[in-house]
Amino acid sequence: MPTVELRFAALNGHVRTARMIATAVSRRAGVPAGAADEIKLAVTEACARAVRVNRRHAPQAPVRVALTDAPDSFTVTVADCGRTGDEVAPGPDGGLVAASALLDLEPESVDPPWWSEPESTGADADEDSGGFPPGLGLALIEGLVDEVEISRGPDGVGTVVAMTWHTAHEGISFEPVAR
Repeated sequence: MPTVELRFAALNGHVRTARMIATAVSRRAGVPAGAADEIKLAVTEACARAVRVNRRHAPQAPVRVALTDAPDSFTVTVADCGRTGDEVAPGPDGGLVAASALLDLEPESVDPPWWSEPESTGADADEDSGGFPPGLGLALIEGLVDEVEISRGPDGVGTVVAMTWHTAHEGISFEPVAR
């Protein structure tokens, strides 16, 4: 059962609040202080992605965030209500594509990359994408968390991004010592 659950409108201003709450709960969960910046950035990317997807496909639906404090881990789950797999770029092995591949840092041609052609001519298309390829935020998240799992929403709608940080450290015991 989640320690904290959030539901917020698909507005960019709410992403900051979700990030602040996730940081506070992670401290309580025992996540090392050195991981705070990674948690902030990963939660920001996941929530911003969910806001973009909901704004595009289900503007009235809330973004759902669950923060779970388990004995050995801290998990943040962010769910949207858009099309399943929207803004996810699966790699050839089924995993996430690396950020360098998405950005095509070593282009072989002068043609614009596949992601630079907008899907629609709507006014929000350029604003929402920021000029970056779909899936870039998820590739970034993969480098910031101990475990990431991307799945279909429980009702078959939307995408769920579950990010986990481990709080137990190998070789270190946190049990009190009897004197």
